Amino acid sequence: MASSEITLEAVPSIGEVSPQDWDACANPGGKCNGLGAGTSSALPGDSLGLSKSDYNPFVSHAFLSAVETSGSATIRTGWGPRHLMAKLDGRVAGVVPCYLKSHSQGEYVFDRGWADAYERAGGRYYPKLQVSVPFTPATGPRLLVRDGVDRGRIMDALASGLVALCGVSKASSVHVTFAREAEWKLLAEHGFLQRTDQQFHWHNHGFATFDNFLATLNSRHRKSIKRERRDALAAGVTIHWLTGGDITEDAWDAFFEFYMETGSRKWGRPYLTREFFSLIGETMSEDVLLVMARRNGRWIAGAINFIGSDTLFGRNWGAVEHHPFLHFEVCYYQAIDFAINRGLANVEAGAQGEHKIARGYLPRTTHSAHFIADPGLRRAIDDYLKRERAYVAEAGRELAELGPFRKGIDEAP
Repeated sequence: MASSEITLEAVPSIGEVSPQDWDACANPGGKCNGLGAGTSSALPGDSLGLSKSDYNPFVSHAFLSAVETSGSATIRTGWGPRHLMAKLDGRVAGVVPCYLKSHSQGEYVFDRGWADAYERAGGRYYPKLQVSVPFTPATGPRLLVRDGVDRGRIMDALASGLVALCGVSKASSVHVTFAREAEWKLLAEHGFLQRTDQQFHWHNHGFATFDNFLATLNSRHRKSIKRERRDALAAGVTIHWLTGGDITEDAWDAFFEFYMETGSRKWGRPYLTREFFSLIGETMSEDVLLVMARRNGRWIAGAINFIGSDTLFGRNWGAVEHHPFLHFEVCYYQAIDFAINRGLANVEAGAQGEHKIARGYLPRTTHSAHFIADPGLRRAIDDYLKRERAYVAEAGRELAELGPFRKGIDEAP
């Protein structure tokens, strides 16, 4: 019996895909229960590991709709949606979050040097296609396929469709960033170049308490963390976890002030609008954890996290009062506490930051794949990436050796 034909279509808004169809592809296992019940294991028969049962909040329709509807990721801000759909017998079988971009901001996988070199040589690097979650350096699925279809066939169609969309859009390239490793390997089979980088993640080895985690560290780092946690709260600061209905508009107002203060210093213009936070508060508040610091009756600092089925994803932080080590307490130690409390396996604390190693966050490789249309530019980038991958691998090994964990069993806790 002949296979059904797959048709491909790019749409200029996620609103043109129903939440039911999108989420059936993005998170076929269903909604997160926030209790760490998810696994990261491949489904039976999936030898490539391309099908994952864990819930990822960032690829949900609610999150991606919020960044578009709020005006954060739009044509005006240089993020023109070009979401790719694969249909089988008229039914949505796979989707890809994709944007036609006029710049390289808000991506966290840096290609500005490629753009400069190409344009000096007379080329035109922008527009380019970006397959990612806007402003979110968190690994997750990028070629999204619903259950009950031939996953390999649909994923091949989506990968080929991205190359075709590059030509139709007159884009220089396609960049699939923070992809899962199995997707990275599949895209390489379709002509995408492979790139790696690293982040720093914390892993939960079945700890019952934060003190259990501390007991695995060497004496120097254990004492340092205890001192930092104590000093962070020394000025009468209290820490509060807000999630679900506890996140009021007043809390969002306070957090947005923190976000704007820090974002203005780091980037010049923060990416997310105030409306974005209200929208996620309405549609996915159970997937959000605000860690907020309070002193003298007012909020003074906070960090936003998103809750997956097995991972807590740390995102933005800000403060209007600055106290020693408060950033570490709010962003790193409270995230570990929450993960232990909820039985979550991992904490991903965002991009960059070798200072996280001393706090129990170890290097983990991240993956991106890049289709470059111009053969000359492709050859140059391919050569560069071979050397970069070797450097990233060696740097990761060296950094891992700097970890704070005990080397032997003879050291008293």
